[in-house]
Amino acid sequence: MKIERSAGILLHPTSLPGKFGIGDMGLNAFHFIDFLENAGQTLWQVFPLGPTGYGDSPYQCFSAFAGNPLLISPELLQNEGLLSKEEIANPPAFDPHHIDYGNVIKYKNSLLRNAFEKFKKLKRNLDEECGEFCKKNNYWLDDFSLFMAAKHFHGGVIWTQWHQSIAFRKNIAEWKNKLKDEIEYQKFLQFTFNKQWTAVRNYANQKGIKIIGDLPIFIAYDSADLWANKELFTVREDGSLEFVAGVPPDYFSKTGQLWGNPLYKWKEMEKDNFFWWRQRISKLLDMVDIVRIDHFRGFDAYWEIPGNATTAKKGRWVKAPGEKLFNAIKKELGELPIIAEDLGVITDSVEALRDKFGFPGIKILQFGLGADGDKKFLPHNHIKNCVVHTGSHDNETTSGFLDSEKKKNSGIYEWAQKYFNYYSDNMTYELICAAYSSVSNICVIPLQDILNLGNEARMNLPGTLGGNWTWRFTWDQVDDSLAKQYKEMTILFERPPLKKQENEVIEVAEE
Repeated sequence: MKIERSAGILLHPTSLPGKFGIGDMGLNAFHFIDFLENAGQTLWQVFPLGPTGYGDSPYQCFSAFAGNPLLISPELLQNEGLLSKEEIANPPAFDPHHIDYGNVIKYKNSLLRNAFEKFKKLKRNLDEECGEFCKKNNYWLDDFSLFMAAKHFHGGVIWTQWHQSIAFRKNIAEWKNKLKDEIEYQKFLQFTFNKQWTAVRNYANQKGIKIIGDLPIFIAYDSADLWANKELFTVREDGSLEFVAGVPPDYFSKTGQLWGNPLYKWKEMEKDNFFWWRQRISKLLDMVDIVRIDHFRGFDAYWEIPGNATTAKKGRWVKAPGEKLFNAIKKELGELPIIAEDLGVITDSVEALRDKFGFPGIKILQFGLGADGDKKFLPHNHIKNCVVHTGSHDNETTSGFLDSEKKKNSGIYEWAQKYFNYYSDNMTYELICAAYSSVSNICVIPLQDILNLGNEARMNLPGTLGGNWTWRFTWDQVDDSLAKQYKEMTILFERPPLKKQENEVIEVAEE
């Protein structure tokens, strides 16, 4: 993938400000895009946009294709006449800086159901309004809407605890008839999500801003993807997991990370030239401009863990058909705008796969700090075809990380002072400047670091459940001078490159 020198910000839409307990695709999304433009940014990176399930993680979604209804803006629904001013005038007193998912889900679901009832009362026809959307997306939407309807019918429990006839897809026609209204509601949500997100993306593109989306390599066990396509995943006939995904012990965890996601039956997927994967990538590229693939190394080889394991220690590396897969996708979709998250245990064969297709890898500055840091992550060792971040969603914020190391007296903070700027009183800003000055074509900084926030703003702590993915910012944290400051930085470090004027004459002095 070729992309000119550019800069952007990492911020998931759930972290946007707003009075409804969670960020959404309403006015604040457009306001944030205006901020990006004013700050000279041409990239906006987000996490997966799917409907979150277990642990509220965007990397554990009920579908690899659907959108998250929690991101639907009540204000835009009110503009459509589907909610009244009174219905959205007095939301609960939500914490503006942290998402209380339990209460948010309860509140927003009540608004969304009211909007659907109003939709029906107005005699608006779902087939007429979203017929084209439903037809274009029926390859995943029909299964997903039935899956969510059945989940609602069974009180939200995992699909293995449903009535056997629907859990194992028997008597489908009977269940579709039984759950008809709820299926229509689920389709209404997806149509509405798509309409609102398309408006957000179009506005960003009009401002010259590309959206970097995120594709988790694995799907969730409790998902429409597995439920509708069990033959493609490592589940037994009774639905129990034969093998699961994770990573061996690494920087983040001494016992590894046991993700619990089902693995792919790659040989089965090869039979139709990876049709499921081609559909998945194509769908995501309908929503975003660039795709970041999380855990890219799993396309070269993946850590296979027995389904009954309690940690990720016991497992084995199994070869994956990455080259065949990307050749199939490239043949259908052309040049692939893909970023490879190549962190963790990276082998020569992983790098060869990444480089064969020209995918930029990722450099995390935090990983290079200190005498024992991995120096390939430091700016003086970067290459042009990569993406540099100060940190990721799985890291401490840069300010939090440096404060932690300073308290531990590890020497990392002092090392960073020597490397970046010994006299600075804002080392987070020095790391950001170093990222901008890197030869790396792409520089994306988490908003938490731009705002110089501590670990109270950390997004995720791997291996823990609860309390993650909750951080939000408010506009009063954004100094009036911040956009100007970053606009000047993008100009200084030529992100994007300075353009020569048409018919520019370059004079050469005579000797």
